[in-house]
Amino acid sequence: MSNNQQPQPGSEEIDLGQLFQLIGNAFKKLFAFIGSIFKGVFHFIMLFLIFIQKHFIKFVIAGVIGIGLGVYLDLRKQDVFVSSMVVEPNFNSVQQLYNNISFYNELAKAQDSITLASALKITAKEAASIKKFEIESFSDENQKVLLFDKFIRELDSTTVKNLDFEAYLKNFNTFDARFHKINLVSTNSTVAKKAQPTIVKSISSNGYFKEQKETNDKNIGFQEEIYKQQLNEIISLQQLYKDVMVKEASKEIGGTNINLADNGSGKNKEIELLKERDDLKEKIVELNLEKANKATILNVISDFPTRGVKLGGITNQYKFLLPLLLVSLVLILLLLLELNKALKSYTKK
Repeated sequence: MSNNQQPQPGSEEIDLGQLFQLIGNAFKKLFAFIGSIFKGVFHFIMLFLIFIQKHFIKFVIAGVIGIGLGVYLDLRKQDVFVSSMVVEPNFNSVQQLYNNISFYNELAKAQDSITLASALKITAKEAASIKKFEIESFSDENQKVLLFDKFIRELDSTTVKNLDFEAYLKNFNTFDARFHKINLVSTNSTVAKKAQPTIVKSISSNGYFKEQKETNDKNIGFQEEIYKQQLNEIISLQQLYKDVMVKEASKEIGGTNINLADNGSGKNKEIELLKERDDLKEKIVELNLEKANKATILNVISDFPTRGVKLGGITNQYKFLLPLLLVSLVLILLLLLELNKALKSYTKK
């Protein structure tokens, strides 16, 4: 007699029915859970609205007081102006630039107008009007691509293989950017323009950077002489080939086909010289651009304006900030009182 039991008729239908029932119950529980969440959120919103309705007059009073006090303070406060200058540091002077701006900002925050006036070569009154200094870098994607291209050109082939653009971007920091913006915030709209020469000179008068610039100027001059010499040699060779072609053409020989190929290599020397001349011209153009870009230690791309721009916006106005602050304080105070009542009633239970 076999031990294998034959499935009873209809057992599969029973198992499927139980499975569908379990699935249905799971969905019911899920929908019930989601419904309870919505109910809880709705209940909380209603309680909060009831709370606001109950204390609405208090919030209105706090808002009105804040607006009135804010308007009064706005009328009495001095106008604040912001001036911006965009610079391009050369010869790794960006770190020194940030250190100098940080030093000026610390003096402004400490209200040490005498030291700040001495550092910026302005009057103590003008220095006292300065509220803060800021500096930030900015680079778009195109600038980052150009910087990456310049960076990998200075590396050997083995290192370049292990470096990609994404890795470069992850390690890209403030000092790697080409351009940097300096902001000066003051109650005097003209002080930034007066302080600009000293800010620039503080970098350009540094002995180390001056030596770097002098060395770079010598290298550029040396490279420029080499390019000029090569260009003159190419021009001389071109003239020589032209003279040879004229002499060969003047000879009465059977064929007039003139070929300046080198031992049958098939490379026309005149065409090669034209290509070399074009390549050399491109190198001279690049050298002239580098010479212009590094003519100074700190390139001023955009000067401080003659007059700064008045600092506006609702975030800088007391009539907006004070009502928001007072209403928030009233809200927190009332919530704490309600919490205290709830804790007391819970303790009694």
